[in-house]
Amino acid sequence: MTTFSIIIATKDRAALLDGALTSLANQVDAPPLEIIVVDNGSTDDTQVVAASHPVLYVYEPMRNRGLARNRGLALATGSHVLFIDDDVVLPSHFLAAHARAHARAIVPHVVSGPIINVPAADARPQPTAANFSNAFFCTCNVSVPLEPLRAVGGFDESFDLYGWEDTELGVRLRNRDVRRTFAWDAYLWHIKPPTTETISAALGKTIEKARMAARFVRKDPSRRARLATGAYTANLLLGRALGPRALQPFLAGIATSERAPAIVRSIARARLLDSVYVDELTRALADEADR
Repeated sequence: MTTFSIIIATKDRAALLDGALTSLANQVDAPPLEIIVVDNGSTDDTQVVAASHPVLYVYEPMRNRGLARNRGLALATGSHVLFIDDDVVLPSHFLAAHARAHARAIVPHVVSGPIINVPAADARPQPTAANFSNAFFCTCNVSVPLEPLRAVGGFDESFDLYGWEDTELGVRLRNRDVRRTFAWDAYLWHIKPPTTETISAALGKTIEKARMAARFVRKDPSRRARLATGAYTANLLLGRALGPRALQPFLAGIATSERAPAIVRSIARARLLDSVYVDELTRALADEADR
């Protein structure tokens, strides 16, 4: 029988977590399940919210998403593990869709589904072709049998900043001959309010993601990894040409200007983040090569 251990790593998103857990409680025809909430150092009401739902709550103070999810994995008892983020809402058939996809698989599969970004929890569009993803393993919406997940050692905790720890785990699962199914009916809504992430926060994530990309490529210098992270010569040269470092203050000014039209701010923000990513990735690749 397929049973699920659902692991949610969370930090300081009590209200969003409550919505995710409520949507889990409203599942129809779901297989047997357990829910493990790993609190990765929250200072808000996350523990109170977790206590109001039938979950196993674990506190992990060290900021490290791979470590947090490994804490959940150590406690998992289901035949399969399902990872979701704390800022999602699930349709009532979500778990049943994941279970059906695994039931059809003859060999172990990673199952993922559409991730539909929405501005608010009450926005519920249906998936379209634009929501298809080739990502092998994305912890916002992915399930996999527990045995191969533990056999490859779970998440690499040396990825201690933002980004790539799930992609790197996917590489090791793929190398163990775990295959992938994209199940269109296993979709969820990912809440991404347009005003919640400041430019400063976005820049911080971009820098961390670039550093982890360099770490990923050092561990797995394959063409696939370089293409996924953008760590190849043509992309780095193009990035520097389109967004030279000297232009970054100008782009930041436009991206944060209330006088600029929204579309202009959005383009400037995207160019700024791309420029900073390429800059930091180039620097981080050199640092990793010197290790």
